Amino acid sequence: MTATTTPHVLILGGTAEARRLAELLHATPDLTLTSSLAGRVAGPRLPPGEVRIGGFGGAEGLAAWLREHRVDVLVDATHPFAVTIGLHAARAAATARIPLLALRRPGWTPVEGDDWHEAGSLEEAATLLPALGRRVFLTTGRLGLPAFAALNHLDDMWFLVRSVDAPEPPHPPRMEVLLDRGPFTLDGERELLRRHRIDVMVTKDSGGAATAPKLTAAREAGLPVVMVRRPPVPEGVPVAADPETAAGWIGELLRPA
Repeated sequence: MTATTTPHVLILGGTAEARRLAELLHATPDLTLTSSLAGRVAGPRLPPGEVRIGGFGGAEGLAAWLREHRVDVLVDATHPFAVTIGLHAARAAATARIPLLALRRPGWTPVEGDDWHEAGSLEEAATLLPALGRRVFLTTGRLGLPAFAALNHLDDMWFLVRSVDAPEPPHPPRMEVLLDRGPFTLDGERELLRRHRIDVMVTKDSGGAATAPKLTAAREAGLPVVMVRRPPVPEGVPVAADPETAAGWIGELLRPA
C-alpha cells in the first residue's frame, strides 16, 4: 500500500457486530469500506458503506476479489458457526498476503440454576432430546433442521422452530414455525415457553445479548437446554471480542508509519 492509496477494508458480515463495525469505520475519513453479505436472509439489515451480496466462489474466488479490489484488511465478522466462510477467509487472506481479523462476540457461560447439556454438533444434539423432553423450542436456525428430521426416534416429538425466514424441507414432521428476528425480550420469551408448553430447548452457543433472554427464561422455568458448542476460529487468526476493539486494531494497522 503506497502513501497515496486509500486503505480498503472488507468486512464479511451479516451479524450485528459486523454492522456496528461498519458504522465505526464508515466515520473514518479516507477509508474505502465494503461489507459482504451471504444473501441467505431475505431483507437483511444493510450496514453503511458499499455492500455486496452473494458468495465469492470459495477461497480462491475470495482471494481473487481481494487482489482485484486492492483490499488491505479482511475482517471475518460472520456468525460464530459459519465454519466454511471462516476457513475460506483464512486461506484467502494468506493467499492475498493481507491481515485477517476474526470478530467474534463471546460465547455464553452457564450460571447457577442452568441445566445445560453440551453437544458437539446439531446431530449430537438431536440424539440427546428424547431423554430430556417432548416439546422442543429449536433456535438453531432454519439451515440446521435436517439434523432433526433424519432420526426416527424424534417422530413423536413436537418442535417450535424460530427463524428469520421460512425453512425448507427436510424438517421434523411435527413442527410449528415462528418467523421472527431478535432482539427478544425476557417477558416475550417467558410467554413463548408457557404458551407452547416447551419442556426442552436447543440452541447454539452464538453468544450476544439479542437472543440471551431465552436462556434466562429457560433457567427460571427449570428447563434443560441443549447447547451446541461453537467451532474454533482457524489457527493463527487474531480475534476481537467486540466491534470497538476490532476498529482499534484496524486503525493501528492502517496508521501511517
